[in-house]
Amino acid sequence: MRQKQLSLGNVQRLRAFRRKEEIKMKFFVDTADIGEINELNTAGLIDGVTTNPSLIKKAGRDFKEIIADICKVTEGDVSAEVIAIDQQGMIEQGKILAKIASNVVVKLPLTGDGLKACRALTAEGIKTNVTLCFSANQGLLAAKAGATYISPFIGRIDDIHTDGMELIHHLRVIIDNYDFKTQILAASIRTPLHVRDSAIFGADVATVPPAVLWGLLNHPLTTKGLDQFVEDAKAADIKI
Repeated sequence: MRQKQLSLGNVQRLRAFRRKEEIKMKFFVDTADIGEINELNTAGLIDGVTTNPSLIKKAGRDFKEIIADICKVTEGDVSAEVIAIDQQGMIEQGKILAKIASNVVVKLPLTGDGLKACRALTAEGIKTNVTLCFSANQGLLAAKAGATYISPFIGRIDDIHTDGMELIHHLRVIIDNYDFKTQILAASIRTPLHVRDSAIFGADVATVPPAVLWGLLNHPLTTKGLDQFVEDAKAADIKI
């Protein structure tokens, strides 16, 4: 059978059949810096936070203390990653992390042991984020294991000259086909174009570095227009 090329129109039609609940594009910030999180919270720009061992290392503080502090200033979900790579170790660490705060999401690798841990933790009511997803088949398995979130790494896929956004597209269709509850959390986002296309192709969440998130505001015509308004206001001696 000839493979049918998926189009944006197909995605839009399929999305019409998604479960009937409010669909909201969410932004998570990918950082362990409390100052950056607070600044974005003030602007009302974020719905949650993702972290990883590299970000924790950069912050230079105790892992569990950082996660606890982030959870205090974040109403939404906060992903905290296990460091074990075996099933039992991941389950044990996941339970410890989940006790830090009610909004902790346990981050697990997309391996056989990771999926077993995902199923076990999900069965106990603990939210999970299955990370390092690079194919639609991997995402399908994570959804079947009951993952709360699946994190496809868009930028890293682009790095090997493959279209990372196609993965978002395929995951959206698969999840909608079978009404999985798993949310697509677009990760490894490098540019504002990644954010835009993640929204177009139906990612539920985009986790974005602070600089890229603030960069969504930038447009030369906005800057030019504001400069003109300020200049005209001075020339007209407008006072409020």
